[in-house]
Amino acid sequence: MFIGEYRHTVDQKGRLAIPVKFRDQLKTAIVTRGLDNCLFLFTQKDWQDQVGKISKLPEFQAKSRAYSRLMLAGAMDVVLDTQGRIIIPDYLRRYAGLKKKAVVAGLNNRLEIWDAEAWDHYQAQAEKENVEIAESLAGLGL
Repeated sequence: MFIGEYRHTVDQKGRLAIPVKFRDQLKTAIVTRGLDNCLFLFTQKDWQDQVGKISKLPEFQAKSRAYSRLMLAGAMDVVLDTQGRIIIPDYLRRYAGLKKKAVVAGLNNRLEIWDAEAWDHYQAQAEKENVEIAESLAGLGL
């Protein structure tokens, strides 16, 4: 399980250090476009689970095709280098608006990679609305 929030820098070559505690699970991984203008980083196994779910979407519905394209066409295999870094391709850095400072956030079956400024803004808004968010999810058993 991935949990926690970690701040790292993205160097000029697009390299980002993965938190030490996650490196064994992510020797090879998949990075792709995520939701809310962040990136998702999956283990190989969790990526295969996601692909299985995506492949069951009805291909004749425009939103299903759009979601499939977002997730699958943007995906890239990444391998940790000897210093525990991955290279994030230019097109994914642009999508997420990644500049020099990034946040790697653990969300159970994936890591999310955010531009630090965007993360701070998102978190401030979510913290402000935490009661409303919790109440809206009450019907889901939370």
